[in-house]
Amino acid sequence: MTMRNAASIGSIVLGVLLVIGGIGTWAMVSSTLAEQRITTPDDACLPEREVRGPFTAYCQAQVIQEHTLDTTDGLTYAELDREDPRRDLAMNSSFLQASLFTSILAFGTAAMAIGMGVLFVFIGLGIRDVAERTGVGIDA
Repeated sequence: MTMRNAASIGSIVLGVLLVIGGIGTWAMVSSTLAEQRITTPDDACLPEREVRGPFTAYCQAQVIQEHTLDTTDGLTYAELDREDPRRDLAMNSSFLQASLFTSILAFGTAAMAIGMGVLFVFIGLGIRDVAERTGVGIDA
């Protein structure tokens, strides 16, 4: 097996694995979010939608922040006095937002893995194509 052949096969295999992993990650995160049965409220950027993707997760995180800041008079968890009863609300809000933003990051990583996988498959196929067109052959 030549280096050219190994590079072609390796690139295609890696690409396929990245696509499968990215799709699996996207499906798992989407499914996990859907299990929570969260629906964005009327005042969200995407109102009355089930949270199961990156855009609805972002809109839900934003609306949680807005509602929390309305309740805390614009103060964040760190800015509230330790004895302020609104501090627990701000803490839970921060936790929920962080969880939603983590899912958004996972969606982005999955999309990047899928894109890179497709690119690697094309690179592997390109190596094969160039070898055939130049007459060198993939096994030469």
